[in-house]
Amino acid sequence: MEHTLKINLFKKLFKIRTVEETIADKYTEWEMRCPTHLSTGQEGVAAGVCQALEDDDFVFSSHRSHAHYIAKGGDIRKMIAEIYGKSTGCSAGRGGSMHLIDKSVGFLGSTSIVGGTIPLAAGVALSVKLKNSSQVTCTFFGDAAVEEGVFYETINYAVTNKLPVLFICENNLYSVYSPLSVRQPENRNIFEMVEGIGISVDHGNGNDPWEVFEKSRNAVGKIRELQIPIFLEFSTYRWREHCGPFFDNDIGYRTETEFLHWKEKDPLQFFENMLLEQRVIDESQIQSIKAGIIDEVNEAFQFAHDSDFPDFTGIQNSVYHS
Repeated sequence: MEHTLKINLFKKLFKIRTVEETIADKYTEWEMRCPTHLSTGQEGVAAGVCQALEDDDFVFSSHRSHAHYIAKGGDIRKMIAEIYGKSTGCSAGRGGSMHLIDKSVGFLGSTSIVGGTIPLAAGVALSVKLKNSSQVTCTFFGDAAVEEGVFYETINYAVTNKLPVLFICENNLYSVYSPLSVRQPENRNIFEMVEGIGISVDHGNGNDPWEVFEKSRNAVGKIRELQIPIFLEFSTYRWREHCGPFFDNDIGYRTETEFLHWKEKDPLQFFENMLLEQRVIDESQIQSIKAGIIDEVNEAFQFAHDSDFPDFTGIQNSVYHS
């Protein structure tokens, strides 16, 4: 059972990395015209958390949403078509990279508004509680989201009303180009600060996918049993620029030394080495898994490329107003 979990976790990691690096490679072809926020280097959090969730659990994401969508089982053909702005996209080509949705796997949406999906997750968790369901709602966000007022309001509401929601903070040290040192008090740990609101918390190494999975599995189990919210903070690091396919260490907001230090902590390579050392899998099996995923990703990009753009006559469809 554990071997199967680890192999499935590796597949999630490699699929996320392959999709995002292919986006980076093809972005300069100018067929993807929406902004893209890639999470190369951060895959361990998305893969580990979603591995701990059930198929009918719910997930919300932020502007850096691809990894969460893929890890929850979202259709990558539809995701890539969405980034290409095609009618076959998961949001019918209307939302782009930052507005993904796949209700068939419980991925309820992402948004470019920092902290925007945090209260939405609490709302879904409230509906779950009212229905006496055992489902868990999870919301992913970055360290900058804890600087938004709605974060504190939602945590307070979730604790007061004992909502079954999992709050996941992916702390990659930066809000665009601003490090934590210029945004938050020195020597303040986010998880310790949040614990003061009255919520159960934990923290861990986001670049160790198995640690992320185990901590998330433990948290999800407690949420289901006790019907309480839990906050988890995982330390990680994005390799590429805040928005776009390139590397930006040359502009001065972070050093090449820092980047290389974190790149050595690559969650995908770390986990692959761990599986080989533990003899969970051998090299030939790894190569077979990688080849299959690469084929799947290439097919998804071809599907997106070949799909039609939305018909202009339907421009007012799915537009809501009061």
